[in-house]
Amino acid sequence: MIKYIASAIIHPLVYIYNSSLTNGMVPDRLKIGKVVPVFKKGDRSLPTNYRPICLLSIFDILLEKLMYKRLYDFLIMNYILYEYQFGFRKNHSTILALIDVIDDIYYSLDHNETVVGIYLDLQKAVDCVNHDILLYKMYNYGVRDVAYKWFANYLTDRKQYTCMKDASSTLSNVNCGSVLGPLLFLVYVNDIASAVPDSKL
Repeated sequence: MIKYIASAIIHPLVYIYNSSLTNGMVPDRLKIGKVVPVFKKGDRSLPTNYRPICLLSIFDILLEKLMYKRLYDFLIMNYILYEYQFGFRKNHSTILALIDVIDDIYYSLDHNETVVGIYLDLQKAVDCVNHDILLYKMYNYGVRDVAYKWFANYLTDRKQYTCMKDASSTLSNVNCGSVLGPLLFLVYVNDIASAVPDSKL
């Protein structure tokens, strides 16, 4: 629908987005998500059998995409992202990660070395992010001034409500948005290599 009315809304949207990016503020209305529980399987009376789908305003998604491109380009241009981070990156994939790991395993076996693998899975990884630590790391990577202020504002006072049939809950606080969440998680874990010096993670 937005594509059909683009000519009528493009100028107000550009004004709002430019104001957001130059003042470091995200409109509160764009920080509200609507959660719709989608049934997966099993007993319908158990909340654990539903997957929460968070729907954000398309206008928030567009703003997040603008900032995503700016942040991602900054990280790539300045060689900030850890070279062995394969998730959520252009021209990287889990297949490339597997190829790299298999090559390392073959190399070690060819040299009669012992191979041990440790695999960790973080459930709801984006929800594990401590915003104060994330902002500290972003500042140290060079995200400063208005951009820093924008992210600090973006990460605060995000809210959601749950809607099921004709009933809606009250607003409650939530951690992150949709488009930027994975990239911010990469920034958060980017220094993991320094936890094990002289090793390839």
